[in-house]
Amino acid sequence: MPPIHRRNCSVPVLLLLGAVLSPAQPAPAQTSTPQAKLSAHWEELTGADFVEAIKRSQGTCVLPFGLLEKHGPHLPLGPDLLDVRYAALQAAAKEYTVVFPEYYFGQIFEARHEPGTIAYSRDLQLALLQETTDEMARNGCKKVVIVNGHGGNGSLLPYFAQSQLAKPHDYVVYVYSRSTPPSGGPKKKTSIDEHAGESETSKMMISHPDLVLGDRAATESGADQHRENLPDGVYTGIWWYARFPDHYAGDGSAASHELGEYQMNWWIDSIARAVTAIKADDVSLKLQNEFNEKSTHPLDTKQ
Repeated sequence: MPPIHRRNCSVPVLLLLGAVLSPAQPAPAQTSTPQAKLSAHWEELTGADFVEAIKRSQGTCVLPFGLLEKHGPHLPLGPDLLDVRYAALQAAAKEYTVVFPEYYFGQIFEARHEPGTIAYSRDLQLALLQETTDEMARNGCKKVVIVNGHGGNGSLLPYFAQSQLAKPHDYVVYVYSRSTPPSGGPKKKTSIDEHAGESETSKMMISHPDLVLGDRAATESGADQHRENLPDGVYTGIWWYARFPDHYAGDGSAASHELGEYQMNWWIDSIARAVTAIKADDVSLKLQNEFNEKSTHPLDTKQ
């Protein structure tokens, strides 16, 4: 993958005429001009450009959802945060959308014992996310696409999306959680590849190679410790700590640029495809409104 510039905001060039047309001289024919290039970074847009960006994105905005937590001995605290916004911004270059700033207020109670972890309370996580999507919608984002970059949000975000049915909203929340292709690409060398392992380290080699300290990857073990033995179907909150007490699951030393390039390109393309489909979705909000109307008088719902 060639180097990608993270700042791509540009200013339209105005062409100044060097002479005034005389009354007798016919006016030049009108020609179409290419669309001005808009930054996809929410925080880089001016007020006027933001209005244009919402129009161009068809009211579809991406909220990249990451986290701050330990990632083995060789990666920084923010791969979930850094990778998901990188992928979202590259996807926006393929299918234009407005990308919200870095968001890291998710579920990570299982890593509170590790330095640098920021674990917000349950109520604050949900309240802040609700106010964030409400504010995005108030600013014209009627289709809010939460792109998840952290496995620990796998239950939080679907629950949040489901909770939108508790009261009427004039917008729809979509959650996109896939970050790794189900198959294909360079063959992986490891069998455990969950957290700061081969895949995640490989993707960081693409998005932020300067932050990968590969020589440290083998200084801790990412092996499954199997310290809790319960029947299938039984869940406890301590399950992750029981298996991976060092908050490292896999072997980052097995990472490769080739694997990272394949997986990151797949992730970028899949986000772009999701945004394209969501832009074309004219059903979800109608059904949401229909549901909300029926929920006000459930006894009238045909049985």
